[in-house]
Amino acid sequence: MRNKAPNSQSTKKRSNAQMQAANSMLNPGDEAAPGTPGTGDDICPECHGKGRIGGAPCPNCGGSGTITRAIGGA
Repeated sequence: MRNKAPNSQSTKKRSNAQMQAANSMLNPGDEAAPGTPGTGDDICPECHGKGRIGGAPCPNCGGSGTITRAIGGA
């Protein structure tokens, strides 16, 4: 029983749960989930990295001042 491989159904559930968790972390200004290969942090163009607009959290970056943006290209 040691080193028993997980069944494919439980693996699918985990990957779906991970995808949902990653999607819930996205802000409207993000182009991809944080940590996605080929992406990097950038200053939010709406609040210019301050995280706030008019005393309220920036709706584009969720108040962090940064967004996740695709980098590179082909």
